[in-house]
Amino acid sequence: MKGSIPDSLQELIKKHHGGPGMWKKILEHAGLPHDFKIYAHKDVDDETVKTLIDSAAKVLGITYDEAADAFGDYWMNEYAPMKYFAFFNRPRTAKEFLLEMNRVHEKITAKVENAKPPHFEYKTPDRNTLIMKYESERGMYPIFVGLVRAVGKYYKEDIKVLRSGDNSVKVSFNYV
Repeated sequence: MKGSIPDSLQELIKKHHGGPGMWKKILEHAGLPHDFKIYAHKDVDDETVKTLIDSAAKVLGITYDEAADAFGDYWMNEYAPMKYFAFFNRPRTAKEFLLEMNRVHEKITAKVENAKPPHFEYKTPDRNTLIMKYESERGMYPIFVGLVRAVGKYYKEDIKVLRSGDNSVKVSFNYV
């Protein structure tokens, strides 16, 4: 997977959860060397990223879902707007942003060899509801949920995100 995911996790830990020392503890728990390097533009093995997220949750004493929400919030509200600012210019609402995700992933990974970006299926039962299905062989559904929740915060919208058993979320928007 693209190194920007673990790079963002590393930044999150260093900025908001104990600094470089905490990141070293997470690396140690994950069975990685304390000087493990992450480059945002290079690939990192999927299992390494999953292990890092799991280790972060355990070392910080939080659940995996809490770690996924914290990651989603940091990615959406701090990391991605700085690194991928071009994708934040066009959408004016949380719903518009979410509906752009297939296009965004295609553009970002177009030149990445062996890229396997997630794919999303959408249903819009009504103006205020979006059903999003996450499809990825990586199985990072909790991260997807955390990211969707964070989109509402970025757009300063009160959205409700409910999980569904089939890797989907139901997003309710409070539009008039």
